[in-house]
Amino acid sequence: MKNKTVSKDSFHFRKATIRDAKSIQSLVIDFAKKDDMLPRSLNEIYENIRDFFVCTNGDSLVAASALHILWDDLAEIRSVAVMNKYQGRGLGKKLIRKCLKEAKSLGVKKVFALTYSPNYFTGLGFHEIDKATLPQKIWGECLKCHKFPECDESAVLMEITS
Repeated sequence: MKNKTVSKDSFHFRKATIRDAKSIQSLVIDFAKKDDMLPRSLNEIYENIRDFFVCTNGDSLVAASALHILWDDLAEIRSVAVMNKYQGRGLGKKLIRKCLKEAKSLGVKKVFALTYSPNYFTGLGFHEIDKATLPQKIWGECLKCHKFPECDESAVLMEITS
């Protein structure tokens, strides 16, 4: 009889709550320390907690992403992060799809992301664009970034169809 490895993982996807804020920030900071994403302050996470979706495994938060509305027709997917030991299981892609579904339900026409991994997003149907085509983002959020104006992220965009 062969030994079979039984996975004890049970992933659950949901909107974030206040109690998730510190875990989200911890996850984001782990990626920011490796320069894989921009850091988010705990205050910023609390102020935008309704933007976040999370994935849990039991009592542990293992992945997160956010959909942030910027204008009447434009939203950004931010802070897509999956704990290292859970990567490669499609959790990030499921969270991005949840963001896209919410964008569609809100009537958002375009969703973009600034990313160090554009191929990850193009694999989901996004296409690369020039960051200069995102004026609300560039002149709003980007002015606060420590990397501005020497941003090394790529911009990707998806048009949402009805």
